[in-house]
Amino acid sequence: MTGTVVSSKMDKTVIVMVERLVKHRLYRKYIRSRARFAAHDEGNVCRAGDKVLITESRPLSKTKRWRVNKVVVKAV
Repeated sequence: MTGTVVSSKMDKTVIVMVERLVKHRLYRKYIRSRARFAAHDEGNVCRAGDKVLITESRPLSKTKRWRVNKVVVKAV
């Protein structure tokens, strides 16, 4: 999944927000759905605003089940 880093204040952990468009079942209008995932960032290279690719992994802690695969676009 591709998302945007919204928080990088923790050590080796970033919060990634993934946005996707979901069609409403009754009205057929597209709704922007957001989900926030805690992802493992081994080298502490991610900063807020970066676009990253995350992949699912084994549980690393109570909330972390994702790993940062690569940084797609660095924030300005």
